[in-house]
Amino acid sequence: MAGLTCFDHPRRNSKTTPDGMDQRPIIGSSDKANGAAFISAPSRRAFATAWGGAAAFVVSLAYFLYAYLVRFGVMAVDTGFWRPTLTDIALFSAFALHHSLFARTPLRAWVGTVASPVLERSLYTWVASAMFAAVCWWWMLVPGQVYRLEGYWLWLGWGVQAAGLLLTVAASRALDVLDLAGVRPVLTAHAAHVPLKTSGVFAIVRHPLYLGWALLTFGAPEMTATRALFAVVSNAYLALAIPWEERALVRTFGAEYESYRLKTRWRMLPGLY
Repeated sequence: MAGLTCFDHPRRNSKTTPDGMDQRPIIGSSDKANGAAFISAPSRRAFATAWGGAAAFVVSLAYFLYAYLVRFGVMAVDTGFWRPTLTDIALFSAFALHHSLFARTPLRAWVGTVASPVLERSLYTWVASAMFAAVCWWWMLVPGQVYRLEGYWLWLGWGVQAAGLLLTVAASRALDVLDLAGVRPVLTAHAAHVPLKTSGVFAIVRHPLYLGWALLTFGAPEMTATRALFAVVSNAYLALAIPWEERALVRTFGAEYESYRLKTRWRMLPGLY
């Protein structure tokens, strides 16, 4: 398989049991080269951790789609507006706090010393997937309906959501889905950022994944108060997080990202932001 040629071939040693079961730690020895971390021989547990995180990522996204399209579309019994609203905001804020903490260099460095630089993304994926699923599970229904589209407008709403899904898929493929899920670093034994993408959907806005999310969550033809709150809170967090994210991208890519910002004006919403 491509990408595995840098691994050492399995060999029997003092850390391997007589029956051939791999008893090595989650990672082998690590080295540094040009700011990237390499491991000589990832163990079976490293692969299990990475692929398990990818599976958790897929399951959490699938559950979100079910929750948003089905459960969040149910008209809630009018038992009050503020209690579910404040509870939901607190839930998403906890998820956002976790994301912000994991983005901090000190915590990322600590994770790299505890596990391995190549498992850093996978561990983040595990935690983020579990927390996102929990947010969707505990999200309280908010009474009320903002609007309901009918006729040709109904098809327009579905079209906007479909465009959001397609844009998300296109942006994810461009960035490498396996890298986003934390699998690629283990497959290649190489913990390094993916190259900067500036063409295709990345020529529309600098964060097309976020644009896809906005189209998906705001495009619902039947906008219950529950869906509206989820759309507003989640997109507000993305909009607020972009400046901090771009500071990290400037530190990573330097003048290359500065040039990209000048060429592609809009961050998330063409003509608005």
